[in-house]
Amino acid sequence: MRRGLSGINLVALTLGFAFLYIPILLLIIYSFNESKLVTVWAGFSTKWYAAMVQNELLLDAAWMTLKVAFVSSSVALVLGTLAGLALARLGRFPGRTLFSGMVYAPLVMPEVITGLSMLLLFVALSWARGYWTVTIAHITFSMAYVAVVVQSRLLTMDRSLEEAAMDLGAPPVKTFFAVTLPIISPALVAGWLLAFTLSLDDLVIASFTSGPGSTTLPMKIYSQVRLGVTPEINAVSTVLVGIVATGVIAASLINKRAMVIREREAQAVVSD
Repeated sequence: MRRGLSGINLVALTLGFAFLYIPILLLIIYSFNESKLVTVWAGFSTKWYAAMVQNELLLDAAWMTLKVAFVSSSVALVLGTLAGLALARLGRFPGRTLFSGMVYAPLVMPEVITGLSMLLLFVALSWARGYWTVTIAHITFSMAYVAVVVQSRLLTMDRSLEEAAMDLGAPPVKTFFAVTLPIISPALVAGWLLAFTLSLDDLVIASFTSGPGSTTLPMKIYSQVRLGVTPEINAVSTVLVGIVATGVIAASLINKRAMVIREREAQAVVSD
């Protein structure tokens, strides 16, 4: 029975990974296609990467996307961490239900509704749509994901370490930066990467809040796909996949190294 279950799990795992990654693998392969037709292989070539580098409009959109993603994910990390701290540590405070509802609302709100509401807000404030409106909109929905990740980590961590630090005379602020922050650092990295990825991927909200000169890469790709997919789009998508994969691998290595260092320090303290 156990062998049958393990076989079923192996098949399910294989099919799941194939469903997720075979389309990405095909996209990467066809980015090196000589032919202009995406579905017809005519030989290996890197000319579409050269064409991508020479496409100034595409490069401007990619640079805009990276700027928005970096700034929005960094600000969302700070705000989401503060929201997670409030929900995990402040207990039952007045307005907690309303506050938690406002924090979690972007998680379940359709992107069309979020984009339209942000557009109406910017119009009411007479703000010209551009880089900052897209960034603010991305901060609004991505900070909710950071708050969820940070709150879940705070709820599961051992608070006796913080209590021990405060018993030894450390003030709350120093305890947070010296004890709490290093412990929840993997959650912070995960939250930042999640917010960064969501910002890179967003199309709907950016379409509502962008203006002249603030076209993001998903918007540019979508506008070109409507006229027909070319291997140049595959090349751009391959570069994005490479950037995200590199970031995930780097974050995993950093977290693994930090865990090893903490384990060594804990063993040193126990041996002393």
